[in-house]
Amino acid sequence: MEAIHLAQKSDFTSTHIPLPSSKSESNRVLIIDALTQGKNTLSNLAEARDTQTMISLLKKNPPVFDVLDAGTTMRFLTAYAAVTNQNKVMTGTARMCERPIGILVDALRTVGAEIHYLGVEGYPPLAVHGLAEQTSKTVKIRGDVSSQYISAMLMIAPILPQGLEVELEGKVGSRSYIEMTLDTMKQFGISYSWEGNKISIAHQAYQPTTFAVESDWSGAGYWFSLLACADSGELFLEGLKENSLQGDSAVVEIMGQLGIKSMFQNGGVLLQKKEVTGLKSWDFTHCPDLAQTIAVTCAILGQNAIFTGLESLKIKETDRIYALQQELAKFNADLKEVEPEVYKVIPSVTMPADVKIHTYDDHRMAMAFMPLLTKTRVSIEDPSVVNKSYPSFWKHCQLAGISVLNQGN
Repeated sequence: MEAIHLAQKSDFTSTHIPLPSSKSESNRVLIIDALTQGKNTLSNLAEARDTQTMISLLKKNPPVFDVLDAGTTMRFLTAYAAVTNQNKVMTGTARMCERPIGILVDALRTVGAEIHYLGVEGYPPLAVHGLAEQTSKTVKIRGDVSSQYISAMLMIAPILPQGLEVELEGKVGSRSYIEMTLDTMKQFGISYSWEGNKISIAHQAYQPTTFAVESDWSGAGYWFSLLACADSGELFLEGLKENSLQGDSAVVEIMGQLGIKSMFQNGGVLLQKKEVTGLKSWDFTHCPDLAQTIAVTCAILGQNAIFTGLESLKIKETDRIYALQQELAKFNADLKEVEPEVYKVIPSVTMPADVKIHTYDDHRMAMAFMPLLTKTRVSIEDPSVVNKSYPSFWKHCQLAGISVLNQGN
């Protein structure tokens, strides 16, 4: 397996990082655009493989939608194919076919979609045979598994003849992503109500509009972490909004406790170092994609932080809890489950001369562990995994003055 070597560096002079666009926003507007027959003007769509896969499948419209390893693409296109009365086979990589989709399929079947599994019940691959007649205008969905199921149903709701009322059951995770979906729909003319645990959307038409996608806050997190772990420097991250719809903008508040001052100016945010006040605990229910980044940062900075809201991490690109535990151990740190669903970061007290990070086919593992280069030499296996969300990541590392060298195993 190929790897790259990152030379140790702990000082970062003022560098502008041109962050990638948000794949979360991009994938939502692409589905809405498809539901309006492409009458919108979209700009700044993400370079992420997930988004490029979505663009390609919608454009070519093949009989088999192979989403590769893209979770949002799988969930959103399944709902899209159903509501537009298409016959599609939905499939992806081996790992994608291990990621559950039963909650979404059950919801689609409730409103009248004909879908059957081609392999294991509850998992891709599956066959969609459209939605000939709406059989219910209400659907119940668990809120604690994946917000993508909920977002998929919300985006097709206006197209359904009777509209849709979505009742969220139990604890709602990644609430900010549901809010992002609804706000994006609102920008395309859709009205809705969200009262208590019920979201109601009447039958109505999306209105064509012009939409520019914001930069990606998930991608920004790695640069916050890098500077937090560095001895000195400052970074400017381009294209971020202070009042963002993205849940991962919570990184500003989190990193404010881990030594980063954020100042919004000139179409982005300037990061400067300040005193570490300490992160005692954080609930990642609404920003789970930040968990790996913050875990590594705390482990490097000596923070014994308590993490909750990590339930969804086990069904991501890999079991991210297990992956974090394995890789943190390589520099004498840990993420220990101290009681059910409550984890404690055990920081490193001794740093080895070099660390080789296994990435588990997970883009966020590669990028979250990059800031280790502030303390030791780092090798990252299978660096191309970043193409899923941030293809220019290693180029941007070089912009920051990091030496990135290819090497074999």
